[in-house]
Amino acid sequence: MPRAGLDSATVIERAAQLLDENPAEGLNLPRIAESFGVRVPSLYKHIDGMTGLRRGVTILARRSLSTAIAQATIGRSKNDAITILATTYRAWALAHPGQYPLTIHAPVATDEEDMTVSMSLLTVIFAVLDGYNLRDDDAVDATRFLRSTLHGFVAIETGGGFEMPRDLERSYARLVDSLVTALSTWNRQ
Repeated sequence: MPRAGLDSATVIERAAQLLDENPAEGLNLPRIAESFGVRVPSLYKHIDGMTGLRRGVTILARRSLSTAIAQATIGRSKNDAITILATTYRAWALAHPGQYPLTIHAPVATDEEDMTVSMSLLTVIFAVLDGYNLRDDDAVDATRFLRSTLHGFVAIETGGGFEMPRDLERSYARLVDSLVTALSTWNRQ
């Protein structure tokens, strides 16, 4: 019989929390079990091993990032929407340093839930880009540009690669301004 209070969602949420607290340790079943006061085999009643745990935390992370960006961009358009999207993306990644890397990879094509969650974020991004009249192939190109630019900065920042004596906020603001400029002129290329 499953331990009272433990279920799949609880185990996945705890795993995500512990991953953010110590990203270098990665997903660690013994640590998760210890946090609940149970043995590792007890977790297998709620998750399908490391594969199931990784999938669950990945979907949780993607859903959380998507929700944060969707809520932040509601009622905003064009430059304002891009600015708040970029700010929210970075803030979420910094607040979730262990989960963030799980959001980067393409969804598993055979996993309907993963595809749905991933598409929800893409839908928000496409809606923001629609403010610049970017649709279809232009929206895909602009999305790749936006994601790779934001991810590049965030990955270097979270990896400790920005050690020069220069204000990071200023650098990020300039990056966002450059994104806005590029997207504003995208259709003129």
